[in-house]
Amino acid sequence: MKKPLIGVVCLARKTFDFRAANEIYSKIRNQLNDISVADFVIIDSLIFETEDACGAAQTLSAKNIDALICISGTFHLGNLLLELNKVLLKPVFLWGLPELPHDGGKIRLNSICGLNLNASNLYKAGVQNYNYHIGNEMDTDWLKAICICAAFNSARVGLIGYRASGFYNIGVDELNLYKNTGILTEHYELQELYDSESDNERMNEKKLGLKSIFDTNDINETQLELVSNLAARIDTFMDKHKTDAIAIRCWPEFAAGFGISPCAAMSLLQADGRIIACEGDIEGALTMLAHKVCGAVTPFLADFSQINMEENYALLWHCGAAPCNLRDNLCVPTLDTYFAGGKGVTAGFVMKRGEISIARIDSANHKYRLFLQKATSVPMEKELKGTYMKVIFEQPVAEVLDKIVKNGIAHHVSVVYGDHSRPFEILAHIKGWEIIC
Repeated sequence: MKKPLIGVVCLARKTFDFRAANEIYSKIRNQLNDISVADFVIIDSLIFETEDACGAAQTLSAKNIDALICISGTFHLGNLLLELNKVLLKPVFLWGLPELPHDGGKIRLNSICGLNLNASNLYKAGVQNYNYHIGNEMDTDWLKAICICAAFNSARVGLIGYRASGFYNIGVDELNLYKNTGILTEHYELQELYDSESDNERMNEKKLGLKSIFDTNDINETQLELVSNLAARIDTFMDKHKTDAIAIRCWPEFAAGFGISPCAAMSLLQADGRIIACEGDIEGALTMLAHKVCGAVTPFLADFSQINMEENYALLWHCGAAPCNLRDNLCVPTLDTYFAGGKGVTAGFVMKRGEISIARIDSANHKYRLFLQKATSVPMEKELKGTYMKVIFEQPVAEVLDKIVKNGIAHHVSVVYGDHSRPFEILAHIKGWEIIC
């Protein structure tokens, strides 16, 4: 996935303290050059006049930037950003500078008023994919949102098989997906995965990994070999096709066709950073990919599975594919065979406690929207098969469920530890998606 290329300009007017603004801009340029997640095309000179803006627009357009940072160094002419936007047509980040100490004369920068002018001009011109920030440091959450956009434009996402039987709600209109994200899905048949080659060294490595993490007493040697074999094949398959994320039709025919379900293999691979969505859930895979781009460690899909109204908690559960590095280290992680006549080998553990972020990029009626929640995973005993956590939301659990059901949100959500919600909020604003939270 490629890093975004971001253009940077600073607007000013000579009736204000433009020399002080230029000193601040110099410090910002140095700061941006130290950022590794994006590349920048910086117009070094302040932009005062229409000719300056038009020249900068042509320079940035030739570089094919992904977004534009527009700093209001001082108050400035109102047409400057419009001239830039007319050529570039990219998401805009309006950056205002804190006012400098007064020196007995007129206001020195008046940067915030310049930001206000730019925002009003854009909004009333029908351009509403802008965000804003006031400060001397870069807004890293906006930068993460642009990184998600760039990642989507360059990512290779594969669908192996199809969605799971009857799960119409996680099917996608692929051209609508392309329109909204830039993603073109690659389709592969299940048999291609079954037949993919894998070397013995990689298979043995996966087997050792499974045995070092899980209690395998509930499965036999043949089952362990099959899980190891499948983990190695998926790993090799993703390397061969250079996929950044895949969604697999993991049932109903997978266990019969390969001899084992992919759940436990997915748990091991996701702990190594692979993005793998179960049940053919492409939008679930994209949400996980976006979480990874934001810097979240090993996102996973979960079902909103059980609620307790009286005690105000929910159980986020799935059949046993969550990344095994997220286990709580209190329970004994196991490999279990509780479905598909012994072919349904899954991981089994309680997930660790901590602050979590929940997201779902979801489509309905040809429109995209974004479901977001924050919660805390709290301790619980290992009482079930599969991988799961007990969570308490910032809102009453009944209200969270009501939003999911009334808005028809798909039954998978991407879950990560830490607070990663704001980049998604900015992403939704850039894309014009509804936020449901």
